[in-house]
Amino acid sequence: MKSETYKKGSLSLAGTVAMGTGVMIGTGIFALTGQVAQFSGPAFPLAFLLAAVVSGASAYTYIKMSNKYPSAGGIAMILQKAYGPTTIAAASALLMTMSMIINESLVARTFGTYTLQLFDVSKDSILVPVLAVGLIVFAFIINISGNKIIGGVSKVAAVLKVGGILIFAGAALWASGLSFEAASSATTNETGPAGFLAGVALAILAFKGFTTITNSGDEVKNPNKNVGRAIIWSLAICLVVYMAVALAVGSSLTLEEIVAAKDFSLAEASRPAFGDFGVAFTVIIAIIATASGLLASVFAVSRMLAMLTNMNLIPHKHFGMPGGIQKHTLVYTVVLAAVLAAFFDLGRIASLGAIYYLVMDIAIHYGVLRYLREDVGARASILIAAILFDLIALGAFLFIKATADPMIVVIAIGSMAAIFAFEALYLGRIRDKEASDHAHSHS
Repeated sequence: MKSETYKKGSLSLAGTVAMGTGVMIGTGIFALTGQVAQFSGPAFPLAFLLAAVVSGASAYTYIKMSNKYPSAGGIAMILQKAYGPTTIAAASALLMTMSMIINESLVARTFGTYTLQLFDVSKDSILVPVLAVGLIVFAFIINISGNKIIGGVSKVAAVLKVGGILIFAGAALWASGLSFEAASSATTNETGPAGFLAGVALAILAFKGFTTITNSGDEVKNPNKNVGRAIIWSLAICLVVYMAVALAVGSSLTLEEIVAAKDFSLAEASRPAFGDFGVAFTVIIAIIATASGLLASVFAVSRMLAMLTNMNLIPHKHFGMPGGIQKHTLVYTVVLAAVLAAFFDLGRIASLGAIYYLVMDIAIHYGVLRYLREDVGARASILIAAILFDLIALGAFLFIKATADPMIVVIAIGSMAAIFAFEALYLGRIRDKEASDHAHSHS
């Protein structure tokens, strides 16, 4: 069933770039800068740079596939073409979907945390999840209005937040005299190579929004060319913005101060030079960035869930709701994101999202390397490099988290096992039903 809400060729190149950067900048800078600094220490700007390199290698696979097979729900398409309608394809696609929903809850809580910086309210206030859930509901309302509103809002928001963030970064660097406080104040017992790589794994989340573009493939005008162009432009824009902000934050705050304010480090970084005015300016930009990022992500996730349903890779129930599959998946998306935003803190949300994404990304690269490389004209060396980058980042991240927060590792492994088991059971039933129907048709 094709919904009229999502129209083929309804997103321009500029609108697609705005959507991609909307998701990336919405979470990358405001939610993750302090988290990455906590793991990587004073070299956290380099963690963002290395994450961009890893993401660029990953993007190569998606661009090659999208150039030949543009499709809404593109990641599901890649996995199915590589592995067929199998458990690994369905479970990996569902991991990606869950990673994106986790990202939405991360962005929503970041919205709540930054908004409260305008008031004398504790960051642990119940208002954080309340504001987060409110933003998710707002994103749902906008999304059911269709692509034109999403594209228009994304374009305006992209200009405002990129411009605002660069103004913040330039002003902070100028006020600091280009000194890097995070490095000069660092103590000798900073995290080692494993900690730095764990920070890189988390920073990859700041760039993975480019998959939003892949998932919206046939909604893009001239997708065979523009999907790849949009991914490249989005990654380049975000790298410039991230590096500028990381340097600005490191120039304004010591490493200890960044970690202490890790959930709202940009707002805190504007305080030394510009006081309450700087905090207010940064919070307004954060509100725009997180709201537009959530808006774009909800759009992409609902499309991916709809395609997984149409491909018979996940079950679907309408629970008495009116409308088509896409509207139902919008509801599922926002309900799951709202639950996560209400009950999980930023650190654990980000950790779970990073693990899910890296596992799925490895499955994508291996599938293309093993089964589709010649079909799409991809270079084996780049695909292998992408797999190795992901494995190194994932291994370091799991090592650090197993030491600092073993429960999130248990939750991640247990939930992934449950997803694979669920898909194996569901697809087994589908195959049994198809075999039974085939036998009856020949009896």
